[in-house]
Amino acid sequence: MDGTQQDHAAVGLVLRRPVRTLGIEEFYTSFMSGVEEVLAAREKPLVLQVVPDLASELDAYRRWSEGGRVDGVILVDLLEHDDPRPALVRELGIHSVMLTPHPAPPGQSAVSVDERSPMLEIVQHLTTLGHRTIGRVSGPTDFAHTSSRSEAFRSACDAVGAIGVLAEGDYTAEGGRSATDLLLSAVPTPTALVFDNDVMAVAAVSHLRALNLDVPGDVSIIAWDDSVACRVATPPIAALRRDIHGLGEQVATTLLAVVESGLPLISPAETAHLVHRASTNAPHS
Repeated sequence: MDGTQQDHAAVGLVLRRPVRTLGIEEFYTSFMSGVEEVLAAREKPLVLQVVPDLASELDAYRRWSEGGRVDGVILVDLLEHDDPRPALVRELGIHSVMLTPHPAPPGQSAVSVDERSPMLEIVQHLTTLGHRTIGRVSGPTDFAHTSSRSEAFRSACDAVGAIGVLAEGDYTAEGGRSATDLLLSAVPTPTALVFDNDVMAVAAVSHLRALNLDVPGDVSIIAWDDSVACRVATPPIAALRRDIHGLGEQVATTLLAVVESGLPLISPAETAHLVHRASTNAPHS
């Protein structure tokens, strides 16, 4: 692809998520706004495609390559094992930047996200309050960032002698409620629940209220990403805060630098930190 084509080609982003989740989950709204702000300054369009499965995502990259439609793609929601996307886009000659908690493969570019330190901060906060059984509602377990968080959760609980109980969610309100019910049936029952996104956490607060359980009197709640929904919930939900718009800007800036230089780049992202709110407190004795 010559320089003239590169000046006009787009940046691609494929989201392998249910379409219904995109309008209610603030992460990708803020992330894409950051990406588009950087691309707009360079007069580059963002091509977004939402697909139901991995095979459809791979087909999208092949179509984009055949039509010369994109000169770079952003890879998100990487799989923990045997993810075919980095190798495929490299084979197709498309520049890419992956958002990943793990080291990038040789020759690949990435914005690296620390998923471990925030989880350690969460567990430390809850155990300092006196919680000894903590539940975690994860996202899909095949995602690399889910695996990294779960590993950190287990390690942190083991280090302080707490019991960690895990249930898989799907980032939806329904998934949050179902996983909450599963954790409440565990023995011993968790006195604190940590959710992998704001949608599941907010849904859990309402669900617990319907079960006549008080937050934080009976169950403390923490969400992974902060959002307006967390701040206006009753009670306001403690959450991990990071500049998601800025993360989108960082990923787009890194990708454009890779496209221009042809050289791999690794850029560390800002680490999220816990914002304390009224959804956490000491457990009942």
